[in-house]
Amino acid sequence: MDAADALALLMSPQGRIDPYPTYERLRAHGPVAQAGPVFYAVTGYAEADEILRDPRFGVMDDELRDQFLPGWRDSAAVRSISRSMLRTNPPDHSRMRRLAAGAFTPRRIAAMRDVVVAQADELIDRMRDRGRDGAPLDFMADFAYPLPVGVICALLGVPAADRPLFRRWATDLTGVLEPEITPEELAVADRGATELSDYFAELVAARRRAPADDLTTALVQAHDADGARLSGDELLANLVVLLVAGFETTTNLLGNGLVVLLEHPRAADALRGHPEFAADYVDELLRYDSPVQLTSRMSTAPSRYGGVDLPAGSWLILLLGAANRDPRRYPEPHRFDPWRPQIHPLSFGAGPHYCLGAGLARLEAQVAFPQLLRRLPGLALAGEPERRVRLTLRGYATLPVTVGEESPLTDRGTPAGAAPGTP
Repeated sequence: MDAADALALLMSPQGRIDPYPTYERLRAHGPVAQAGPVFYAVTGYAEADEILRDPRFGVMDDELRDQFLPGWRDSAAVRSISRSMLRTNPPDHSRMRRLAAGAFTPRRIAAMRDVVVAQADELIDRMRDRGRDGAPLDFMADFAYPLPVGVICALLGVPAADRPLFRRWATDLTGVLEPEITPEELAVADRGATELSDYFAELVAARRRAPADDLTTALVQAHDADGARLSGDELLANLVVLLVAGFETTTNLLGNGLVVLLEHPRAADALRGHPEFAADYVDELLRYDSPVQLTSRMSTAPSRYGGVDLPAGSWLILLLGAANRDPRRYPEPHRFDPWRPQIHPLSFGAGPHYCLGAGLARLEAQVAFPQLLRRLPGLALAGEPERRVRLTLRGYATLPVTVGEESPLTDRGTPAGAAPGTP
C-alpha cells in the first residue's frame, strides 16, 4: 500500500475509529512520507517535534485558506476558528495568546487542585448513588464531560446552569477540525459555531454591564481598552476556542484513559494504591491513546526532514498519535507502560502552538484517575464502548460502566499534597 492509499484509508470510518494499524502502513514509507504533489504525512516523533518548533512552518492563514478553501468566509465554523489563536500565526497568535496566558500559569493551575478534587468527588458521589443497584452509567456523560467543562466554565465565568448546553455545540463545531469534512458535516459545524458565538456575545454583554473576576471579563476589558489588542471577532472566537479546547481534549483523555486502565488491572491497582504515580500514568495515557491525533502545518521555506526535501508551500499532516508510538523514540510503543522512562507525548503539540491548557488538563486527569480507582474499586466496563468517528479528536461517544461498591477503606478525594513521582 503506497502512502496516498494509506492516508485515504486513514480518512475512512474504519481508519478513524482505529488509526493505529494505518499509522504503521504509513510509517513503512519513512518518518516523512509523500502522499501527494505537495502533501506529506509525518509519523516520526523527532520530525514532528522539530517541525512544530520550526518557524518555517505555520498554520493555514487567510491567504492559504483562499487558495485551498475558496468560500471559507461563508462558513461560520471556519471563520470562527480562523480568528482564534488556534489558527493564526505570529505576531497575531502571540498577541492573542498573551492575553489569555495569565489564567493558565503553573501557580494558578496548582491552586485549582482543591477545586478539581471537590468537583471530582461530587461527580463520583452521584455515580455511586445512581449506580448503586448495578445499573450501567455512561462515564462520558456522568464524569468525563462534566468535570472539565465545570472547571473551564468556572475560569470563564459561565453560569453552572448553562454547562449542559455545550457538549452538543462543541461536538458539532469540532467537526471542522477533521482533515476531511462533507458539506453536510460542515453545515452541522456551522450551526455549532453560530450557537456558541451567540452565547458568548450575550455573556460579553453581561460582563460589560457587570464585570466579574473571570477570564471573560479580562478579555472583554482588553478589547474595550484597545481594539488593536483584541478585535471583536477575535474576542468571540477565542472565547469559543478556550471553552471547547478547555474540555474537549480532557473529556477524551478521561474516557480513553479509563478504558486503558480497566484493560490493565495490575497497572490500575498500582495507581489505586499510589496516587503519587499519577503524573507518569497520565503522560503514558496521553502517549498510548492520544485525545488529539493530528495537526497540520504549511511550509513557508524549503526544508528537509526525514530524508525528504520539503519545498516551500508543502502541506504537512503531523500524525501525533503515530509519533507517540514511534519505536525509535519509545521501545515497544504498542505496550501500555507507565513505568517507561522519559515520557514526553506530543498530544498537546509543541512550539508556539503548544496547548495553553495542557497543565490544567494534566491536573484534572492526575486527580480524576486515582480518585475513581480508590473510591470505586469495582468500576468496570458494562458493554462495548462506542467510538466517535473522528480522527483529529479521538474519544468515545458513550462509555458504559458499572460502579460496584464504594470501598469503605478509602477516604474521599486524593491527598492534596500528593506529589508526582516516578514509579
